[in-house]
Amino acid sequence: MTRTRSDDLPAAFPTAASHPASPLAACLLACAAAWAVAACQSAPPPRQEPGAAIESAAARAPASDAAVQPPTDAARASVVADAGLPQSRALEAPVPAAAASAEAPATPSPTEPGRYAQRADVARWVADASQRLQLDPAWVAQALGEARYQATVARAVLPFPAGTPKNWKVYRSRFVEPRRIKAARAFEQANGRWLQLAEERYGVPQQIIVGLIGVETIYGQQIGSWRALDALATLAFDYPGGAPRDRSPFFRNELEQFLLLCKEQGLRPQDPSSSYAGALGLPQFMPGSWRRWAIDFDGDGHIDLWRSPADAIGSVAHYLAEHGWQRAISTHYPVRIPADAQALGKLMAPDILPTFRPGQMRALGAHLPPAAYSHPGLLALVKLENGNAAPQYVAGTENFYAITRYNQSSMYAMAVIELGAAAAGR
Repeated sequence: MTRTRSDDLPAAFPTAASHPASPLAACLLACAAAWAVAACQSAPPPRQEPGAAIESAAARAPASDAAVQPPTDAARASVVADAGLPQSRALEAPVPAAAASAEAPATPSPTEPGRYAQRADVARWVADASQRLQLDPAWVAQALGEARYQATVARAVLPFPAGTPKNWKVYRSRFVEPRRIKAARAFEQANGRWLQLAEERYGVPQQIIVGLIGVETIYGQQIGSWRALDALATLAFDYPGGAPRDRSPFFRNELEQFLLLCKEQGLRPQDPSSSYAGALGLPQFMPGSWRRWAIDFDGDGHIDLWRSPADAIGSVAHYLAEHGWQRAISTHYPVRIPADAQALGKLMAPDILPTFRPGQMRALGAHLPPAAYSHPGLLALVKLENGNAAPQYVAGTENFYAITRYNQSSMYAMAVIELGAAAAGR
């Protein structure tokens, strides 16, 4: 990938001398002048620590399985059984304050998506984001001027039709299957050194790391075919109105994080590929998660989640450790549910959040294996629906919950666990 100089503008970018000023161009002229003054008056700010502008993915996210992130674009069509909203593992960020901009034509109708170089709302965002993030406004404006609306991306984030049943057996069959198991074993064999080091350093078992990367991208075979810039701009400025809630504030934050990441990595914003929701690399980190939790695990001085399996392995282990993974405890235990409906309701009320001591579950009529009663922490009764058939249940530990901080789906967590176990021959 080539580097972009911050003062380069595309030849087709409108200028005051050649064309009437678009909102983005007018904003660019105003904020570029302010940028130059600020640069003369103060020293450059210290480099922002990775992820300083984004909070924990788990900090305010609900515990429920109701908002599910399909692992990849390619996988989305096969996870109808686990219906719900995508990108649930990330933070709902506040809308940035809009800065005042120059006089501009009216913003295109909400029914007329795209045209980001001509929109006043985008121009205001460019001015505000450039100032807050200490980015060259010309560079930010150039990037947004090249973003293209993608209708398929907008459709992809819509939930599945109401009444679509979840089905763990169907979901499992898409991820714990011969192709992925074979790829998992090859990945494990090729990267055993890094997997062992990650387990030693962070306490996350090798098979969990292997299972997670396999569910996400089949070890880099399906990292997404969208331009990240297009996907994030589409969802930041043209989030579909038919969605149950407007998540454009989150995607505007991720667009900011993506631009910061491109600056730090020396990338042109139009070059990186992503999932339909802007997730990047082998482990499908959102840009904010990359900047906060990705690590240079191979020690080459560069974090590369696209081409470095070592960095992907270390980053996944680091992420899980930062989200509550505990050494040397199980992810879940078998469980038989109580016959009493009221007791079952009490156990199900906290959803997948570990809440009960093993003895408390027993007191409510749940039956656990002997090993579960020596578990030092809390448990959750996790329900895995099977369409019209009887559901399955497991008692999830803090480590099960940690996997759901990556993707808030109990089915996703079980697929990660079982793919890793299958690859290890267990």
